[in-house]
Amino acid sequence: MTTNTPDKLQKNPLIRLLLTTVGVLATALGILGIFLPVLPTTPFLLLAAACFLRSSPAFHQWLLGHPHLGRYIHYYLDGKGIPRKAKIYTLIVLWLSISVSIMMVPLWPVRLLLVVIASCVSVYIIRQKTLEPPSIPEKSS
Repeated sequence: MTTNTPDKLQKNPLIRLLLTTVGVLATALGILGIFLPVLPTTPFLLLAAACFLRSSPAFHQWLLGHPHLGRYIHYYLDGKGIPRKAKIYTLIVLWLSISVSIMMVPLWPVRLLLVVIASCVSVYIIRQKTLEPPSIPEKSS
């Protein structure tokens, strides 16, 4: 994991403020993405971490050390993947919410767009490496 080093920290205070603002907004969108399957959680949290790396060492450390949000970043950057339960849950909620949206939208081009977006997100999620739970060693008798 990358740490905040003085050469990565933006020196211009206006740009630092802009990066911090984008980081806070990306964090908020990432949190919403946990509950709304149309919003991708990990990309927003990665964007937030990149912004905070260059603008705020305190926010950067908070995000990486957060017990829930930090794990999304660590799993992705470590290449461990997405837990199987999270994949299944995400796909079920995604397709349920897309189905409800399709029923509520009267325009067929928008319905088609929703199906295409959901399909692309599904393919992306399925293609991600699956994080397997640690195996429990068998007891010898």
